[in-house]
Amino acid sequence: MAVNLPTELLRTFAAVVDCTTMLKASSQINVTPSAISLQIKRLEEIVGMPLFFRDARRLTVSPAGQILLDYARTILACNDEAIETLKGERSAGAIRLGVVEDFARTLLSGALRLFSALNPDSRLSLRICGSRELRDLVQSNRLDLAVVIAGSDDPEIIAERPVSWYGDQDLVTRDVLPLALLEAPCMFREMGISALERAKIPYEIVVETASASVLHAAIEAGLAIAPRTGTFMMDNPAHRVAGLPELGSVGYAVLENAHISRGAARLANLLRTSLREI
Repeated sequence: MAVNLPTELLRTFAAVVDCTTMLKASSQINVTPSAISLQIKRLEEIVGMPLFFRDARRLTVSPAGQILLDYARTILACNDEAIETLKGERSAGAIRLGVVEDFARTLLSGALRLFSALNPDSRLSLRICGSRELRDLVQSNRLDLAVVIAGSDDPEIIAERPVSWYGDQDLVTRDVLPLALLEAPCMFREMGISALERAKIPYEIVVETASASVLHAAIEAGLAIAPRTGTFMMDNPAHRVAGLPELGSVGYAVLENAHISRGAARLANLLRTSLREI
């Protein structure tokens, strides 16, 4: 006998995961924390296993919960798409999106292509620039959405990734470390310089550019070493450098202005799902 997964329970489950607590989720989906607790318990009874590990302060998604989460997002997206299509409410109109260059290739070939295919009446305009500029553009209502890189302690992040050194390993043995950096302001620039200065490692900025593509080319050519994430380097471990100070991590976030359309909100959800997977 087939077992059905009620969409209202899946929506509550996804909200709790995204918000990290039932209290925060309650304000997002307008359901009381006690009702959320009952819904999660009911969903666990249906699947026959715990979806969270619980302690006094927080909820941690269980391995079974991680598996269900991917299916839940797909089911909810299909459900919402079907309802909107039947009602003639497909996401139409202009959507102004900003993206840092680190994500441009990945998102353009994945999430944005999928959104455009599902919503041919939508008109996407794209702005590629740095995270701080994108934040200003969203706050001033000149962009609807922005995909940015943020500090690991930023409450808006939805995924966290380690920062590593990339370049030619032989460059580490030089008396003065050659660096390739984006122009200020840049979070990776600040992280790299601070780490080297704390470790008292001499360095020289030999490539300084406003273009992430130029930075990537300088790393590939072996001209200098740069602090970046694996996403930027397309997860190529051959260029990861050892023997330099630890750099910590950064977070990925999707920012929305206060007046986004229904279509932009759906694109934001799709982008968040994509960022968790890259």
